[in-house]
Amino acid sequence: MATVLTAIGAAGVSCGKNDGGSTSADRLGANTLPDTLVIATLYSPSSYFIYRDEPMGYDYNLIHRFAEEKGLELKIEVAPSVHRAIEMLDSERVDLIAYEIPEITEYKDRLVPCGPRSETHQVLVQPKIEGKAQITDVTDLPGHEIAVEDGTKYLYRLENLDEELGGGIIINAINTDTIDADALIEMVAERKVPLTIVDNDIAQINATYFPTLDISVDVSFPQASAWAVSTKYAWLGDSIDAWLDTDETRAASAELHKRYFEQAKAPQVAMSLDLSDGQISKYDNWFKKYASRIGWDWRLLASQSFQESRFNPKAKSWAGARGLMQLMPRTAKAYNLPIKKMNDPEASIATSVKMIDDLDKMLMKKVPDDRERQKFILACYNGGIGHVTDAMALAEKYGMDPTKWDDNVEKAVLMKSNPEYYNDPVVKYGYMRGRETAGYVDRIMKYYDRFKREIPA
Repeated sequence: MATVLTAIGAAGVSCGKNDGGSTSADRLGANTLPDTLVIATLYSPSSYFIYRDEPMGYDYNLIHRFAEEKGLELKIEVAPSVHRAIEMLDSERVDLIAYEIPEITEYKDRLVPCGPRSETHQVLVQPKIEGKAQITDVTDLPGHEIAVEDGTKYLYRLENLDEELGGGIIINAINTDTIDADALIEMVAERKVPLTIVDNDIAQINATYFPTLDISVDVSFPQASAWAVSTKYAWLGDSIDAWLDTDETRAASAELHKRYFEQAKAPQVAMSLDLSDGQISKYDNWFKKYASRIGWDWRLLASQSFQESRFNPKAKSWAGARGLMQLMPRTAKAYNLPIKKMNDPEASIATSVKMIDDLDKMLMKKVPDDRERQKFILACYNGGIGHVTDAMALAEKYGMDPTKWDDNVEKAVLMKSNPEYYNDPVVKYGYMRGRETAGYVDRIMKYYDRFKREIPA
């Protein structure tokens, strides 16, 4: 997939540290919707994140739709924690928290729940293994090893559960820079660790990448949560709830839920590719034609296309990317490719090469080695240049080489799934599903190695 080479930008959306000094009293005092709605949210794979330089997330998309339908500009303030988001609401810096805030007694006098309601609880993540009995109840956990992040709520819950059950759970508390909940789930899927526990919404999202996982066993009681407004401006919450309580909005919300929590997002599975006839695909001549314009080996460009679409010009991803090179609609528009031509194989290759050329120019001074820069370009194509430049900044800060991919910026990309690092002051684009981008580059380079061995240049 690909995206436009811009910062966060989306129509009607802005991001920043302040709103020219205005407060909720200035914006909402007349009990009417403001020209600019200022919201707080947190980076997370379900609420808000930047994917290929485009803002995404269930909560983001839903509040963006509300603002768009009401004719409002939407301003986003990203908080590092729920506590800080509530402080921002209390101080009237923001008008709404579009993030799952627990409905607990502590917040009752300060917050009014609104927007989409949900119940969050922790679940066991285990592999589905044919012929092997599944764990079906928490009472089955003694004797099993469960890996969790050290110092997290998951460890505390597991320790309490172990005490409740009289001991016997083998707790593996992992403490490394690149291991977080997403990484542990992937490790369960790959049978590198036997079990883990995470929040059910995180488990649901990851199950769309790893359909061989079972997430059906609850290990904690449910906790109701919702968006929140200040008690002083409860009418704003009522306005959002009224908007949600329509057939059209309910349908849109359900579609968004399906997109983020249900639709399969697993990377392309391995498939055999017959190279005995001396060609990689029926598009080889176009790969040769356009790769020559950027000084790339055409087999590398073909490797990227194979990873993106398996040479299927009609492929479409969960995020809306389309075609042989999986271009995002906004990318196509930026490069003057009509939407109706996104499935045209030659047009897709030609447009992707224009984007690769732009990325090459942007990275040339930062990554002077041509071969090394190709890996950075691939990472940018997949994850967005904002995330990759973030990773380069992290690499430099933590003693790695920001001009080298393998074991350096690649490692920093993985770190951007961890709140400790995506909230680091040098990071501008927040949460990233780093394992996806690292795997993307790795797979393409492996395909390229094979194609170089078996197909003449």
